[in-house]
Amino acid sequence: MTASILPLEPEAAPGSARTEAGFVTGGVRTLLRLEGLAAFAAALAIYAHAGFSWGAFALLFLAPDLSMLAYLAGPRAGAIGYNVVHTYVFPLLLALAGFASGVPVTAAGGLIWIAHIGLDRLIGYGLKYPTAFGDTHLGRFRRS
Repeated sequence: MTASILPLEPEAAPGSARTEAGFVTGGVRTLLRLEGLAAFAAALAIYAHAGFSWGAFALLFLAPDLSMLAYLAGPRAGAIGYNVVHTYVFPLLLALAGFASGVPVTAAGGLIWIAHIGLDRLIGYGLKYPTAFGDTHLGRFRRS
């Protein structure tokens, strides 16, 4: 078994409670979606407290989804592009750098990015597997 970060590879662990190989289910899935809600709410609260522009928020909120253009190069490249942009690592570093350096536009950008990822997780968009856009670590995404 090899460890892979980008893109995620579905593997079922022996004795796993997951019902589909590579996807979380049940209470763990619920916790991950609640974590998305917490990140979304925290980013909004900090954004509002800092007094950043809501116009900028509205304009930039969907910008991380431009990473889906990587799917034009195929599902593996698409999953890598999407996953790099839809992890909390880079927006957290951006927001922290912005606050630490006193550059509000940088802090605001990081918070908008965090809010975007949090909302995605809340509604069921997870990190992508290279098999198909709808195959995520939170399960197969289905529009209701």
